Amino acid sequence: MEWFKRLWWGLVLIGMALAAVVVTAWEPDRQLGQLVARWAPDPSGFIELDGMQVHFRDTGPRDDPQPVVLLHGMASSLHTFDGWQRGLQARHRVILVDLPGFGLTGPSPQGDYRIDAYTRFVLRLLDNLGLQQVILGGNALGGEIAWQTAVLAPDRVRKLILVDSDGYEPSVLSMPLAFQVASTRGLRWVSERILPKPLVASSVRSVFGSPDRMTPEQVDRYFELALRVGNRRALFQRMDQAQFGASALLIKRVRQPTLVIWGERDRMISPEHGRLFCRDIPRCTLVTFPDLGHLPQEEDPAATLAAVRQFLGQ
Repeated sequence: MEWFKRLWWGLVLIGMALAAVVVTAWEPDRQLGQLVARWAPDPSGFIELDGMQVHFRDTGPRDDPQPVVLLHGMASSLHTFDGWQRGLQARHRVILVDLPGFGLTGPSPQGDYRIDAYTRFVLRLLDNLGLQQVILGGNALGGEIAWQTAVLAPDRVRKLILVDSDGYEPSVLSMPLAFQVASTRGLRWVSERILPKPLVASSVRSVFGSPDRMTPEQVDRYFELALRVGNRRALFQRMDQAQFGASALLIKRVRQPTLVIWGERDRMISPEHGRLFCRDIPRCTLVTFPDLGHLPQEEDPAATLAAVRQFLGQ
């Protein structure tokens, strides 16, 4: 029975080690009120939609006939497009929004994070804001929502801007460590209760083409908004419901003029996918950036914005 005692004590020690990790890395949910002061200053606002208080920013001239609406990616927030909003708002109405499950908007009451739920959400948002036609753009998940909305309701989308967009069957590249943890079902109970800040920093660093561009404020933002009550569980639900590449054939139905922006150092979605978009979309322009990664609009807003301005005809 000596082997059994050793096994038992080994399991006890492993359990104590795991308990120590949980205790030291325990991060409780943050209530919305705790986060608003820092992450929703003017011109942020909230609009009631689908049982949620949706966080959005709406700036620029109200008489713009074709506002620009930009959608962030998974586990991100509207802040990822802050640089573009500041650069465009003098001449364009620019609207950013925290999608359901992320940012200050928080979880969907229905727990539905499929792409068709997001496209319906975007169309209802446009209706609530009184927008008949927009220039719609997005990064990663936001990009797929944008092009699928353009296919579903072509009369509502005048032009498309796709930034390192989801759409095709993913190739096996790398996934940020935080996503790897979130996608491991056996760790869900722990993952809903702990979130080491170094894990978040490592994940953000991994999606930058040049990690030295990452700032402490960006790490703070991704860390704190991930802790918004309900967001960790929503991320798990989104990952469970995702069907990457399942609707790729629909991309050929996109008829809008489309700008595709890609960071050539994207280690999450192969830069080859940028070329695939412009193979399948007839009126498509591809602009790539050799030193940028999965979030080119956030990593270098000025350089990427130059391509957007040219596309918009400024």
